[in-house]
Amino acid sequence: MSMDHDRQAEDEMRSEDDLRGGVRGEYYKHYTEGTKVVLLGPDVAAVLEDSESVNQALRVLIKAAERIPPAVPEKPQRT
Repeated sequence: MSMDHDRQAEDEMRSEDDLRGGVRGEYYKHYTEGTKVVLLGPDVAAVLEDSESVNQALRVLIKAAERIPPAVPEKPQRT
């Protein structure tokens, strides 16, 4: 096959890449409201399957952290 034929095959859109059903700016409002997108590790994603479960787990962690008194640094001893 010629290089032109190979290049033409690469330029054609595959059926799984069809974007005709997409909505432009679908997540723009969430983005401007301060929503953050994070990537979960596979092990975490297996347990926390949706955004609500992630948020719930983080809220529990935040409340628990608020109950722990801040660490007081040790005073250096005089010699």
